[in-house]
Amino acid sequence: MPSTHDWIDSPLVTRLFFVVSAASQNSPNSGWEAKAVEFFKERLKEKDAHTWVPSLNDVPLHYLKPNSLVKFRCLIQDMFDPEFYMGVYETVDSSTKAKVFRSIYERCVVDFSSTNTVTAERQTFYCVPIPGENSWARVIPSTSYVPSRQKRSYEEDEEMDDMDAQPQKQREPQSAGPQSPSEHLGNNDSKRLETEAPSGSTVSSSHINLNFPLPGEKGPSCLVKVYENWDCFKLNDTLEVYGILSVSPALSALADEKEASSGVLDPTESMETAEEQRVHSPPASLVPRLHMLYAAPLQHNNPLLPKESKAFCFLSSSLGEMASVRAELLSYFTHVLLGDALSAEYLILHLISTVYSRRDVLPLGKFTLNLSGCPTVSSYTERLYQIIQQLVPSSYYLGMSLQNMNHMQLVPKKDYVANRLVSGALQLAKNTSLFLDETKLEQGQLDTTGVRNVTALGNLISWQKVDYDFSYHQMEFPCNINVLIVSEARSLLPSDCQVHVHSQVVPSDMEEYLGSIHIHSQAFSQLNKLRIYLSVARLLDYSISEELTKAVEDDFVDMRKDDPQSISAEDLHRFSSVRRVATKNLGQTSLSRDMWLRAKDLEAQRTSRMEQHTCVNGNEP
Repeated sequence: MPSTHDWIDSPLVTRLFFVVSAASQNSPNSGWEAKAVEFFKERLKEKDAHTWVPSLNDVPLHYLKPNSLVKFRCLIQDMFDPEFYMGVYETVDSSTKAKVFRSIYERCVVDFSSTNTVTAERQTFYCVPIPGENSWARVIPSTSYVPSRQKRSYEEDEEMDDMDAQPQKQREPQSAGPQSPSEHLGNNDSKRLETEAPSGSTVSSSHINLNFPLPGEKGPSCLVKVYENWDCFKLNDTLEVYGILSVSPALSALADEKEASSGVLDPTESMETAEEQRVHSPPASLVPRLHMLYAAPLQHNNPLLPKESKAFCFLSSSLGEMASVRAELLSYFTHVLLGDALSAEYLILHLISTVYSRRDVLPLGKFTLNLSGCPTVSSYTERLYQIIQQLVPSSYYLGMSLQNMNHMQLVPKKDYVANRLVSGALQLAKNTSLFLDETKLEQGQLDTTGVRNVTALGNLISWQKVDYDFSYHQMEFPCNINVLIVSEARSLLPSDCQVHVHSQVVPSDMEEYLGSIHIHSQAFSQLNKLRIYLSVARLLDYSISEELTKAVEDDFVDMRKDDPQSISAEDLHRFSSVRRVATKNLGQTSLSRDMWLRAKDLEAQRTSRMEQHTCVNGNEP
């Protein structure tokens, strides 16, 4: 059997072990593929085995060994059309003329007339790093691999080259991304490790649109080849993919030859246009190929939490500390929100909320928060975003200026010429924090694009879905994005909950005050506790007993009796969301009578404040 290092450094040798075993049985259909995949899965279950595997997110591409086992934490940005390849074929040995079964192409002649040839189908996903992943979530390494510069030879890559070069194209995908005027704010060293090969050895990425959903993103994109169970994956899924890396320059050469000859070939020889070939066969030095062996869906992308297999034990051990950590976070947010403890409470509830189910078209658990009354001086809202950015794994700041609304592409759009999905800023991973800054609003006219973008934001907030543009029709894609709106008055966009920030302190120097709430590097251990708390609280299960369900229903009936106009369907949904997150934010997994009373009290305080504010500001809706 292969040794411990073989299955990472030389997975093709490991795979060949199973191929030879199948050949010795004189049967190409002996199930060797399933046995090989199962071998890798079992190895990855060993203690800390996943940390031995180098990560494309952490290690520059030119430091990785070609044809080695790597992992990639990513989002499925596009799904190409299926393609065919020769899964098993015979080769003719030039010296003995003997025929043997092969599944890895080597330097030999393929017998295309063989009746033993097996044509197989595979799927290709275009995958990008998780959009908006914050610098603190990236700098914590997910691998113990120590990189060393690798030299790649043509011979060394040839086996994997042919795995890419063999397919007879059925069609492929979609990809490309807009560059928006807005930027991530406060991302001090917001840069990914260099993953392109050194200058002089690759094509400049400036000539190729890598189709990142968010402007300014960097990192490796990958063409992930999927050989089984591709129906289990969906667009926008976040995965950790384990597979065999292929980065041969020969792949780019093949694409160049196809593009150069596309103008003179018979149209029946190729179903691809030149533009489609260029998009679907980018240089491997910029977009490496990854042949999937195994992929694990990601429940979260917080590197401070363990993998799913250990998550339950970790969550159980964390419950005892959650109340004290929450008290620290509440104190911190109260200081940030100018002494407003009620707004701080609701901000915590918002950050741990998540869509847990859907009933018909209604997403249950969503909790879009509108913090109105935010100061507009000294870039207060940008500073607030920077603080949230330091606490959540993924986030994106969108200043709702007229320029941004009229020029950004928020909704992904199908490009039929290149046969790809052009990404948009709302193609985000689940539980991404989207920060909408309405204090940037200004007088002016929204054009057609602006109206479409505002409508898309409203649909995202209300229904947790984005309608992708396929030119002739729209297609709904459900999402799970935490939307926080900051504004001076009530937001123009819908929200599940509005809290008017009531400043308890009026600093004479806002810049100095904002500087005082910065968490310095020496407090990183405290910061990590807050990061863990928010992720754990979101992942906790929640239940409610039948007895308490009856009591809550009776309370709702009584409230409607007292004032039928005060309780609407939206109010019932908000109460349901508040009681759920109010329970989980204290580390509890089932609603108690005390938690229900606390949720009612929070809502009573918020409603009272909003009524007082409306009386003072009669023009407020």
